Amino acid sequence: MNGDDPRQYPRTRRVPPPHGPGPRRPPPPQRPPGDGPDRIEPTQVMRRDGPADGPLAWSQAPPARPLPPPRARSGPPTHAPTQRPVPYREDPPPPPRRGDVPPRGPRGGSGRAPAEQRPPRRRKRLWGRWLLVILVILIALPVGAVIYLDRSLDRIPVLADYSGRVGQTAGTNWLLTGSDSRVGLSADQEAELSTGDQSDAGGERSDTMMLVHIAKSGPTTIVSLPRDSYVPIPGVGRDKLNAAFSVGGPKLLVQTVETATGLHIDHFAKIGFGGFAGMVDALGGIDMCLPEAIDDPLAGINLPAGCQHLSGPQALGFVRTRATPRADLDRMNNQRLFLSALLKKATSAGTLANPFTLWPLAKGLAASLQVDNGDHIWDLARLGWALHADTVATTVPVAGFQDVSGSGNVLLWDKAKAGKFFEALAADRPVPEDLLTK
Repeated sequence: MNGDDPRQYPRTRRVPPPHGPGPRRPPPPQRPPGDGPDRIEPTQVMRRDGPADGPLAWSQAPPARPLPPPRARSGPPTHAPTQRPVPYREDPPPPPRRGDVPPRGPRGGSGRAPAEQRPPRRRKRLWGRWLLVILVILIALPVGAVIYLDRSLDRIPVLADYSGRVGQTAGTNWLLTGSDSRVGLSADQEAELSTGDQSDAGGERSDTMMLVHIAKSGPTTIVSLPRDSYVPIPGVGRDKLNAAFSVGGPKLLVQTVETATGLHIDHFAKIGFGGFAGMVDALGGIDMCLPEAIDDPLAGINLPAGCQHLSGPQALGFVRTRATPRADLDRMNNQRLFLSALLKKATSAGTLANPFTLWPLAKGLAASLQVDNGDHIWDLARLGWALHADTVATTVPVAGFQDVSGSGNVLLWDKAKAGKFFEALAADRPVPEDLLTK
């Protein structure tokens, strides 16, 4: 409260000054310098110091005393409650958008914006983007590799329909052949592989013929077909099985096998000398155990008995040689042994986990194979998986050899046993044990 409280002084009658000239109110005294802030100046009032009818005069009232503190009152307050001050806060700034430049700090400072004005860290977002990129690469690389390998296959029309063709049989049947073709080989490579001159061969021939039956359930059956088998060839007559390949190529060979076995061939694959040796070399060679020593200058090999490591040219000579006591029968057994060792090495964990070995192997195999127009790289993958699993390796039940005019020494099938043998495969049943030949 400003000013003095009149209740602290004696009651006096305030009379206005008379009109006209009269005593002037003196100016309020000035506070001398150095006085404290609690000093209270006396108040000048006009009162009558003399008799009641005496003149009025200015006089000084005693100095005012400070007011006592207010007394606490009982009951509800009669004034508004005390309000606590709330600090002023600004609304948080909107989150920065992509491309925004953060504000620069004051000159002379660190150059960084305050923490509340910095954009949120994008570390988690960057990790998510990198993870997405890695997943795309992991998916795109195998898909791209499969497409590239599938386009690398050399496709030829083999499995064409013809009059009297065998209908669809149970399971999946592959016909695999190894050709003595020298296509793509230089003179030095022919000498290294001991393939001889193509002109001496009298046309393209097949040194290896295998029928692979993949059952819907049960083991896969690998049947070696002797190339000297005396069978009926459509349009030619009875002759050696190899003659069908030499006269009509893969297409006539498939028709001859279907006619002789009663099985519907679903897929076909052929590999030449160069691709065969290159496939083995891409794996770094294979390990094989030979029951007896083999010395065959025509095949270019001189291998001792026992377990040993074979290179590409040595493996090729091993599956081609007939310098053994049983000639073609031993060669078919060697071919099955080689195929087992090759698949074991190709599907091993060390090969599958090493892209520097797996990719050259797959690339070389796809480039050296000839397949039917309807075959793809994934069909070959299913074949490899089936051969890697449980298999039964055997050959056609034979009755012996015979000299035939115009054909030379031929191999005769046991008609009764061979009929039951192929009937079991056509019905997708296991071949009876008494019909299996080791």
